[in-house]
Amino acid sequence: MRPRVSITEPEKLASMRSYGDYGRASAFEYDHLVPLELGGAVNDPRNLWPEPDYPLRSGFYLNPKDKLERALNRLVCGGSMTLARAQVIIATEWVSAYHRYG
Repeated sequence: MRPRVSITEPEKLASMRSYGDYGRASAFEYDHLVPLELGGAVNDPRNLWPEPDYPLRSGFYLNPKDKLERALNRLVCGGSMTLARAQVIIATEWVSAYHRYG
C-alpha cells in the first residue's frame, strides 16, 4: 500500500534535488530502487528514488527498469541467480544490467 501523495511528493522533490533533477515532478515516478519483488525495503528512504519516465509517441510511458526487474525476478525464481546478486545489480548497475538481462 502506497502512502498518500501529500506524504510522498515532498520526499520525491527532495530526492530529485539530491540526484540533481530539477524538472517537473510529474516526469518522474517515486519508485523503489531495489523493487519489492526482489526484497527491497518498502518504506526506507534509501530505497526510494526519482525514476524518470520515458514518454512514447502512443502517450504511454516506457520504464526500462521495470523490464529489468521482471527479468531478474525470473532469474532468481528459476535458480539462475541469487537474490543477493540481483539486489546488488539493480541497486548499483541497473542501466548496464538492462542491456545484458533486460
